[in-house]
Amino acid sequence: MGLHNSRPKLHPGDIIEFRRNKYFSQFGIYYGERDGVPYVAHLSCRDSETKFLLFGRALNAAVKLDPLDVVGKKYKVNNYLDEKHPPRDFYSHIKSEIEEAMTKTFTYDILFHNSEHQATLLRYGIKKSEQIDKVYAKIVQTWREPFEKKKF
Repeated sequence: MGLHNSRPKLHPGDIIEFRRNKYFSQFGIYYGERDGVPYVAHLSCRDSETKFLLFGRALNAAVKLDPLDVVGKKYKVNNYLDEKHPPRDFYSHIKSEIEEAMTKTFTYDILFHNSEHQATLLRYGIKKSEQIDKVYAKIVQTWREPFEKKKF
């Protein structure tokens, strides 16, 4: 399923995926509208005052609330864990957690705490990243043969 430029009906608490390249996407939670402008809460290390990028990590990442079109023009709703985990209520759980998270700093870690982890944590209460699972599966497969044949 590709990204579409059509504007699907968004509901507060939906996970929104913004494709960045062949392997990775930026994820956020639809927050709702303010003055007619739709907003997305997302984990970002952009504009951090002190960035330290090392092995896919950045200190001082933050949950930001940005207009939807600033995060990306093309997106899709991707509530992919709804079948396995019931989504939490936006107004009683997610909204207050977003507002609290916006007052804190986080360490962005591509393997353990990326924007997808943050979005699933807010929507479902669990950290999950399918994009990392897919990349990790390819890495493990690549390294399995040399280790099995003791060619390292």
